[in-house]
Amino acid sequence: MTYPDIIHHGAADAVTGSCHQLEMTPTASLLIDCGLFQGADEKGEPTIEFALDTLRALVITHVHIDHVGRLPYLLAAGFKGPILCSQPSAELLPLVLEDAFRLTFTRDRKTVDRYINLVQQHIVAVPYNQWHTLIDDASLKCRVRLQRAGHILGSAYVECDLDYPATGVNKRIVFSGDLGAPHTPLLRPPQSPERADILVLESTYGDRLHEDRSTRKSRLEAVIDRALQDHGTVLIPAFSIGRTQELLFEIEDILHRKALLHAPAIRAPESSQCEYDVNEEQWICDLPPPPPMQWPELPVILDSPLASRFTQAYRRMKPFWNDEAQGRLRAGRKPLAFRQLITIDSHADHERVVNYLASTGRPAIVIAGNGMCSSGRIVNYLKKMLGDKRHNVVFIGYQAKGTPGAVIQACEGASEFVAIDLDGDMYSVRAGIATLGGYSGHADQQGLVDFVKGMGEWPGEVRLVHGEERAKRVLREKLNQASTDVLREAPMASDA
Repeated sequence: MTYPDIIHHGAADAVTGSCHQLEMTPTASLLIDCGLFQGADEKGEPTIEFALDTLRALVITHVHIDHVGRLPYLLAAGFKGPILCSQPSAELLPLVLEDAFRLTFTRDRKTVDRYINLVQQHIVAVPYNQWHTLIDDASLKCRVRLQRAGHILGSAYVECDLDYPATGVNKRIVFSGDLGAPHTPLLRPPQSPERADILVLESTYGDRLHEDRSTRKSRLEAVIDRALQDHGTVLIPAFSIGRTQELLFEIEDILHRKALLHAPAIRAPESSQCEYDVNEEQWICDLPPPPPMQWPELPVILDSPLASRFTQAYRRMKPFWNDEAQGRLRAGRKPLAFRQLITIDSHADHERVVNYLASTGRPAIVIAGNGMCSSGRIVNYLKKMLGDKRHNVVFIGYQAKGTPGAVIQACEGASEFVAIDLDGDMYSVRAGIATLGGYSGHADQQGLVDFVKGMGEWPGEVRLVHGEERAKRVLREKLNQASTDVLREAPMASDA
């Protein structure tokens, strides 16, 4: 084997399950992420199918489950090395793993606490833009540096600098992790690395362009306006980390502006108590209407205990927010704790809210996980509301093939209702369906190309991962086209 080399244990030919092993010498390797396969990528019970005898450390790019979800299995397989991550990720990672452990293994508090304590013993928080030496011996000097990736709070791309003293060879390998869009709320944008002999680049949206931020905010506002006029609820399936906090940030700004403009009243539905007539396929409301609701009084319901915990963590880490968010704080605003925000914790309260909104049609925005509608509290809302035209479902994140979210998303614009499977039962889809692509946490095609073009010199090799076949193929063509603007004979971008 020629060193360095990269073995891909996930996300090589799909979007989820990111896991890449950097083989540096016959006795030393690094693991970049150890994520869970999701949706159509699932392969049964997660396993660690590679040897750990050379593994010196695990480096985490960010704490989404498709990048860290196999960590419990890695520890169970005998991994005892350090887990390197950014300082914000060091705070968020135990929250993610605790939730996953409780859902997958046990809810016993003592067992969960022992597991989280074990994880925390391995975590090494590394400041951004500082080299951290992992190995320094006669055969290899390995340094790792984390740079902001702009995907979620704490996300990073990883630079691995390898010096081989015996040959005088130096190699720089960069793993992009998940890169964020240039104008992601709350986060500072990613800056391109100086150079890379090998660049392992994500390609999730390598075949498309996102809406700009002003467009997406306008579309979100329009969807909420329409839902208010329809006297229904806006359901937003959202991932607990990243998308939820960015969405709250945008909604707070809309509500703030509406309050300044003295928005006119939006009249609530014709009744505060309604019954659904299965024969007529409509809601029958007989009681007098409740008082009209003002736009700034619209309740924003965060119905996800995990998302609430992450939102609290985001609030604690204000120093990592971008300049725009800092400006709102200086103005006395609370972007993630505004007055209309209501958090739901207990399951009993969750059930009451679902039934209340389904029966009354009171205007509201509900943000609940999980983001792909495959589990979590959003499923209960969908079961009650998908069949009612008053309500709207708004997707703001990637929907993996095979997930209920992808099936519902495909119903957008359908002329006839479609039945979908939720927990083994079939439900009709009559609610409005909308997708706001501009809220993706991933860089689009142009962002990915700019990330490569922004480097001081074109990388020696580009490996495309974390994308479906079409996305990788289209991005590969764009990168090869862009490379001719930089070098007459540029290296070809390739799939992993």
